[in-house]
Amino acid sequence: MRPLDRTLTLIVFSGISILAGCTEAPPAEEEAANPRPAMDSLVSAAWLQENLDDPDLIVLDATVIVKADAAGNFQNINGRDSYEAAHIPGAGFADLMDKLSDKDAELDYTLPEPEEFAAAMGVLGIGDDTRVVLYDRMGLPWAARVWWMLRWIGFDRAALLDGGLNAWTAAGGELSSEPVTRPAKTLSVNLRPALFANEEEVRASIDNDAIDLIDALPPIHYRGEWTIYDRPGHIPGAINVPTTTLFDDSGHFLPDEELASAVGQNRSVRTITYCGGGIAASIDAFVLARLGFDDVAVYDGSLAEWTANPDNPMDIDLEGFGGVTE
Repeated sequence: MRPLDRTLTLIVFSGISILAGCTEAPPAEEEAANPRPAMDSLVSAAWLQENLDDPDLIVLDATVIVKADAAGNFQNINGRDSYEAAHIPGAGFADLMDKLSDKDAELDYTLPEPEEFAAAMGVLGIGDDTRVVLYDRMGLPWAARVWWMLRWIGFDRAALLDGGLNAWTAAGGELSSEPVTRPAKTLSVNLRPALFANEEEVRASIDNDAIDLIDALPPIHYRGEWTIYDRPGHIPGAINVPTTTLFDDSGHFLPDEELASAVGQNRSVRTITYCGGGIAASIDAFVLARLGFDDVAVYDGSLAEWTANPDNPMDIDLEGFGGVTE
């Protein structure tokens, strides 16, 4: 099991309100004069309450429960039981521990084949003309992973629910335990393979000024003071943009200008984000995409794969030992 994805209880996420479309299609001439506004990539609980009954809107819970024992060992638990007990009315369940990952892969949450992912989303009622809102109970990293995978297959009509399920209940949103089934649809694949990076590309990026690396882990992990992987530290050349620094004290995403300052302004190069297993890194990638960075990738294997290969270098940046490379 990928260890980083077990630490995601530290991450809290939320965002901004946006405009949405109507529940009924307007006449052609009215639609031409008043085109339906596109859904933003981040929606508020208030927006979702107003638009929950839109016939083209699918809401998905992508929760994976992260639990720690007294010894500090972490375990990922499928969120289906919690979803069935209480979910946003009408929401389906996006199962990252089953159909939405390659279960035969050595590493958890490895990308499935794009056609398999599209088929699994189609079973949930998502088609080319659907809009999707994703949330989870753990602060959005799991929802962000599904959001990024949808972009990977060429689907851009998806958003994250600002603050996840906590924001929904805080805004007075009701919960339901009613089973949800929707007619299956066909979701096309127009693959964007560049949205995910592999070990070889990351290795080649270390001495390449045309590629930036972003480590989404907490500073203590980035510096090498503590690790839950085979070796401590960070990939050489990576800067540290912990996911927690992208939010204010209330758990909302920082304003765009502050986010831009946090992630840097170099949009002329390719940017690869990583974490432990490609989950938290999806939050950094989501922010970069919202800010207009147009060449962003998530390293799918991340440190779970990288540190397992002794030929891959790691930098340790402890006080007094900065820049030590393994």
